[in-house]
Amino acid sequence: MSLAYFIAKRIYRDNDKGKRVSRPAVFIAMVGIAIGLAVMIISVSVAVGFKTEVRNKVVGFGSHIIIANLDAVNSYETRPVFVGDSMMTALYHYPEVKHVQRYSTKPGMIKTKDSFQGIVLKGMGQEFDPAFIKKCLIAGSLPAFSDSVSSSQVLVSKAMADKMKLHVGDKIYTYYIQDDIRARRFKISGIYQTNFSDYDNLFLLTDIYTVNRLNKWYPGQVSGLELQVNNYDKLDDITYRIAFDTNSQHDKYGGVYYVRNIRQLNPQIFAWLDLLNINVWVILLLMIGIAGFTMISGLLIIIIERANMIGILKALGAGNFVIRKTFLWLAVFLIGKGMLWGNIIGLGFYFIQSQFGLLKLDPETYYVDTVPVNLNIWFFLLINIGTLLASVFMLLGPSFLISKINPANSMRYD
Repeated sequence: MSLAYFIAKRIYRDNDKGKRVSRPAVFIAMVGIAIGLAVMIISVSVAVGFKTEVRNKVVGFGSHIIIANLDAVNSYETRPVFVGDSMMTALYHYPEVKHVQRYSTKPGMIKTKDSFQGIVLKGMGQEFDPAFIKKCLIAGSLPAFSDSVSSSQVLVSKAMADKMKLHVGDKIYTYYIQDDIRARRFKISGIYQTNFSDYDNLFLLTDIYTVNRLNKWYPGQVSGLELQVNNYDKLDDITYRIAFDTNSQHDKYGGVYYVRNIRQLNPQIFAWLDLLNINVWVILLLMIGIAGFTMISGLLIIIIERANMIGILKALGAGNFVIRKTFLWLAVFLIGKGMLWGNIIGLGFYFIQSQFGLLKLDPETYYVDTVPVNLNIWFFLLINIGTLLASVFMLLGPSFLISKINPANSMRYD
């Protein structure tokens, strides 16, 4: 055990009530550290949770990568592409691709006795991965997703059901305009809610066979393919590889394949999510600055109040470096205590919010109904290590004050 560490530990454990100046200052410094760290943990967990939740909803409804017809860009009235078993198999040969599923869409209108609304009927094949939509299902059950028989069942959103006064089991009429007006009757098998208004106010889900018949397409033609990938962080690289092999290729009916990922399809949403990173960095810098400056003021007060002790140590032969290390060790002890309380507060908020969702949000504005939180162990460790290192680094300058203290004068200091 070094001399500096030993002395710092004794000072830290000193309960001398006579230190009327340093004790409040040290308490304020530790409170600043605790509040700063707690705010950083809460800010990062909320930002990461919000980005993850919104991204999962966008990806869940539209997958990571879309392969569609080049002529159908930015339009729900899609032009088809031919997708055979050989193409599905070829896409699975990419090691990054986890799942491939076909889809078809048809714009139309739903009408009841009291109201009407524009819709997009989206059909899914039997290979459809229902994991996301099952999480969003709040009533009823999923329709049978088939590419060979019509189920005449449809899944509607809660927003649409509330607006048009629909319930599970109701029969609804939908209308589609192509060469003429065509009507189709469905039975509501279930109601879903994503809180993502762009989808909830628009999409009805049914089997792909029904949608392809409404579109009058040839066998094998669909609106496109949805691909799920294993690693979202490599989405751009995966998209480029698939696009390099697929773009501008013609199918047997003359359709041209075109590859885009979810970020390219929803640039406004992902640009908005990227702005959250700036907000988090601003909060982190502000909190580290506040915590550091409160610690600096506390350390300076301790040094001034311990000037007599510093003079005695110098008179006994201790160098400035050893004494500086002593007070830096003392600062580490105080910062550690403040960080302990900061972690308790931050993690307490995280667990309470994740389990009970006490803080609510307007889903029409934020796409989620409660404040989402998500914090992995690596973010938690980086925040703690970064706070400790930044605080100690900011104390290196003030610690040089020790070299200015003269033993002859300080030993008479009162």
